Amino acid sequence: GIATTLLAPEGQAARYSRAVRGTLPWIDPVQAPDSLVERLVAYGQAQAEPPVLFYEDDAALVFVSRHRDQLRQAFRFVVPDAGLVEDLADKGRFQALARKLKLPVAPAAVLDPARQNPADAAGVAWPAIVKPLRKASRWMALSGGRKALRVDDQAALAALWPALAATGLPVLVQSLVPGPETRIESYHVYVDERGHTAAEFTGRKIRTWPLEYGDSCALTISDAPDVAAKGRDVVRRLKLRGLAKLDFKRAPDGSLVLLEVNARCTLWLHLAAAAGLNIPALVMDDLLGVPRRDAPAAKPGATLVKPWLDWKAARRLGVPPHKWLAWVARCDAISAFAWDDPMPLVGAGVGRLGPRRVAATAPAPGAGLVEESVATR
Repeated sequence: GIATTLLAPEGQAARYSRAVRGTLPWIDPVQAPDSLVERLVAYGQAQAEPPVLFYEDDAALVFVSRHRDQLRQAFRFVVPDAGLVEDLADKGRFQALARKLKLPVAPAAVLDPARQNPADAAGVAWPAIVKPLRKASRWMALSGGRKALRVDDQAALAALWPALAATGLPVLVQSLVPGPETRIESYHVYVDERGHTAAEFTGRKIRTWPLEYGDSCALTISDAPDVAAKGRDVVRRLKLRGLAKLDFKRAPDGSLVLLEVNARCTLWLHLAAAAGLNIPALVMDDLLGVPRRDAPAAKPGATLVKPWLDWKAARRLGVPPHKWLAWVARCDAISAFAWDDPMPLVGAGVGRLGPRRVAATAPAPGAGLVEESVATR
């Protein structure tokens, strides 16, 4: 029952949803932030009352944070402190902040392959992973779609160095926490402006694609008290307000190592809502100034799947097709699909086969289907 206006690139699955009553012409928040601010403020001020603004990727988070004063002329939204946003969005700055606050991160070194050499990764234990400080298409081309690359020793890093230098991207070289992607667990939270935890839950990855360092394609709600306790402690040290997802990896000794903090909406909120905890609804209650509805616990064991990616991961892992299909049928949420709203998955699939659909009406870049978008509700 909530009318949504969407800002997203052509071909995004969300454009086909029955909940989307209108779309705004796509303007990239990185390439043309001033134009986007102008367009959004004009839209927001034309409404009967300031709409609620949600954002769903790092670029959108940084955009909203840097232009918060102008955007607040026309919208209601939650966003962390500006300095904290910059620290969380850049992996190098985050490492410095983690050392300052004594957060449980693995040893790491920030390097510029164009100006430094592999020997400057001193202090990093092997094996290690290499990842860019910020998301970039140049990295994805090098990594084959992986968020990080593994290097087993100094020689392996040296062999990779020319390709890293060619990207022109500074990188983080960080000691590897052993174990598969299923050992990545997460803490999700909404902290209101008063610093009160309005809602929280924990989760765990089931599969990613690619299998190592890929995008999440199968998820489950968990009941992990130690993850929740560690997440609360990190949020308290960061003095974070708003929405956040904290990723940890469980080391062989059972300890939790902090990987990153995403202070924005994520696909996990879809699963949590299907499991009984609708966090965006709580955010809207607060922003609209109405009594906040109850926040029940999310049902442990609830699952979400991105079928267009997970079938690849399941096949590579040897899961029989009939067992995978039966599992998908039991999932509590299917990304980009619902029986009463099937067109996002269908429309996006058709759009990939032919010319891109042009929006008939007048909230970012789409690595997945609805990830990386700015949406107003």
